[in-house]
Amino acid sequence: MNILIIEDEATAVDKLTTMLRAIDPGIRILATLESVKDSLAWLRTNPGPDLAFVDIQLSDDSSFEIFKQFDIQFPIVFTTAYDDYILESFEYNSIDYLLKPIQEDRLRKALDKVRKLETHFVQYKFNELFNRGVEKENRKQRYVVKKGVDFVSVNVRDIAYCFTEYRIVFLKDREGNKYIIDKTISDLQEELDNRQFFRANRKYLVNIESIGKFRSDNGKILLDLIPAVNEEVAVSKENAPNFRNWIGS
Repeated sequence: MNILIIEDEATAVDKLTTMLRAIDPGIRILATLESVKDSLAWLRTNPGPDLAFVDIQLSDDSSFEIFKQFDIQFPIVFTTAYDDYILESFEYNSIDYLLKPIQEDRLRKALDKVRKLETHFVQYKFNELFNRGVEKENRKQRYVVKKGVDFVSVNVRDIAYCFTEYRIVFLKDREGNKYIIDKTISDLQEELDNRQFFRANRKYLVNIESIGKFRSDNGKILLDLIPAVNEEVAVSKENAPNFRNWIGS
């Protein structure tokens, strides 16, 4: 089991590590992190662990700030000397809440709970992958669009991005051709593969292969699209963590 520890007290890290390895010598500690800042940086550049032990009060802020800025996809066991945060902790993938000093029997029960969940989700993930395959087969492959008085069929893989302008939705292909499409951006977002297309903002839905480069700007993310556009295309500060997860996956 690959475990991440987010804790700013060195003695607590040492004690937890020793207890974990005594319970299961096969446990691998991926990293020990001390702050919200360091945790976000690590999570954005590394695959997620099987489980994380997270202290609530870190050196620079509450660890809840991590989960407000990053979409966590793994279970969490919160560790703290206080019981004030139990209800709030369950908003963030928490499967257990251990009070310090951590007792070995409680730690063992938390690990057992994770293993039971893993057994349950093996079947769930198989079903999810199967359903995704079926869903992919059923997705739209082409759209009929309009250019002037003519109608044209455009393959989904040729779509660079879709956008709204004067309440009309346009599709631009990779060659730079611009078409009118009788769909809303929300309709297209629902129909297109969300691994390939991302809703950058209310106006733009973009193909990952049409993002030339991107950069941060005061929390927002600015996109340079191909073909180029004559306006700023920005992902909001609130949506920026979702974009980073999407483009990194």
